Amino acid sequence: MEHAVGAPQPGGPAPRRPGPHPGPLPGPHPGPHPSPVPPSGSTTGHFPLPAATPVQVPAQPGGGSLSGAVHGPIAVLLIGAAGAGKTTIARHWANTRGAPTAHISLDDVREWVRSGFADPQAGWNEHSEAQYRLARRTCGFAARNFLANGVSCIIDDAVFPDRPAVGLGGWKRHVGPGLLPVVLLPGLDVVLTRNAERTGNRRLSDEEVARIHGRMAGWYGSGLPIIDNSQLDVPAAAAALDRVVARAAQGPPVW
Repeated sequence: MEHAVGAPQPGGPAPRRPGPHPGPLPGPHPGPHPSPVPPSGSTTGHFPLPAATPVQVPAQPGGGSLSGAVHGPIAVLLIGAAGAGKTTIARHWANTRGAPTAHISLDDVREWVRSGFADPQAGWNEHSEAQYRLARRTCGFAARNFLANGVSCIIDDAVFPDRPAVGLGGWKRHVGPGLLPVVLLPGLDVVLTRNAERTGNRRLSDEEVARIHGRMAGWYGSGLPIIDNSQLDVPAAAAALDRVVARAAQGPPVW
């Protein structure tokens, strides 16, 4: 006896009947997720950092002030002993410029370390030296990031002329050859008076201040621009810094 096609065979399993096609799920179908691209070694977050090339200096306006527009971001390293006024002047200069400018204080960055902070006043050792090196690298990294994003910057640090490897040479490696170093060098009596007004771990002994001031005198004859701000208030010293940076547009110092 013949069996109809699709009919169950004797002793065999019943045929499967296909059900309705379920169709797509309601709502939009999610597409494939792109794989995240890890940043390369030359980026900071989402901001690419350029190679260390000379930083542009501003064009000199008619009045000699840098309060107007500039051709590109600039980087200034303001050098001075404790009590020279470099942090106050750098902050004022950054606040009053006509172009976006950041102030990077080495001491502020160094004091980001809280637990385990190596205070040089407690004795200079390999730990305090290492924290200074780390702070300088961090400041240089921040400066390059600001410059890459069109923001000028001024860094203040007590750089000694008799330690080139960790002084200007180090800053040149960290920021780039376009960094403009400027030295603040008031008289010793002025530095001692200003240091006496400081508090906390930033106040040094008179002997230490005199020793540092004497070492800073080695910048004379170096070819770097020097500002004696003994008789200048903060706005006048910042204006003098403006003139130095404007002159650098005509012939940056060789260092």
